Amino acid sequence: MTKTIKVALAGAGAFGIKHLDGIKNIDGVEVVSLVSRELDKTREVAAKYGIGHVTTDLAESLALKEVDAVILCTPTQMHASQSIAALKAGKHVQVEIPLADSLKDAQAVVDLQKETGLVAMCGHTRRFNPSHQWVHKKIEAGEFNIQQMDVQTYFFRRTNMNALGQARSWTDHLLWHHAAHTVDLFAYQAGSPIVKANAVQGPIHPTLGIAMDMSIQLQAANGAICTLSLSFNNDGPLGTFFRYIGDTGTYIARYDDLFTGKEESIDVSKVDVSMNGIELQDREFFAAIREGREPNSSVAQVLPCYQVLQKLEQQLQS
Repeated sequence: MTKTIKVALAGAGAFGIKHLDGIKNIDGVEVVSLVSRELDKTREVAAKYGIGHVTTDLAESLALKEVDAVILCTPTQMHASQSIAALKAGKHVQVEIPLADSLKDAQAVVDLQKETGLVAMCGHTRRFNPSHQWVHKKIEAGEFNIQQMDVQTYFFRRTNMNALGQARSWTDHLLWHHAAHTVDLFAYQAGSPIVKANAVQGPIHPTLGIAMDMSIQLQAANGAICTLSLSFNNDGPLGTFFRYIGDTGTYIARYDDLFTGKEESIDVSKVDVSMNGIELQDREFFAAIREGREPNSSVAQVLPCYQVLQKLEQQLQS
């Protein structure tokens, strides 16, 4: 495909805007349709980014013949059904993490992708952040092997707010959303499937109905281990912080910044064409469409993550 890739983007909230900002830097791609819940706010965002078509109905965007691909930045609970709708409409699809909030739904997306042959990718952004890419290149070169990953995912979300501090229409989830990032990244970086997984969780929030604190232990087939602590109760530094402990060094990743275990800064600015993980993720999606290939973080590649999450959920429920 050499023509301009025309995109419909669903979800004009915090993450949708991150994608719109990233796509601005990518040649040969144009967002032609914007879908979101509130029409007036959606029109505002569309006007800012020069998007001609605005709707509150994804089906309307999927019906546009000019649309080649769809990016879904919608509530978790809609991800699987909307991905399936996009594939059935003949559109390539990138869905933000998580692919689904159940293994059954994740499997349904993977099965349909195989049937259609379209590009279907999930936004496991950690695979694309320059900090984690730097570590991955070290591993691929045989210069570093993970012994342990120690990960903290901390937010302060005792009310339903998004990353911009705006009220959310849906409830986020530590296991099916935030743990998904690390479960996938650990297996990806270890280059080995997860064979052991354990979890415990704290009290359920009385109104949100979710656990606000969680601890997860993982082990890969090659022996590497991962300890993940998650909280929506943390009133302090927010975000996810990774400590890679390996056979030849220790590295600390804070989003797109990377440090040695002694807090010495590592320059990752030349790892890829951008320092923006979301933009790099989008670049991979569009490159896979143009080249007719499977993308890194395809729905098939990330399915093992959701198999682990399903086992952890069953463990927590029992």
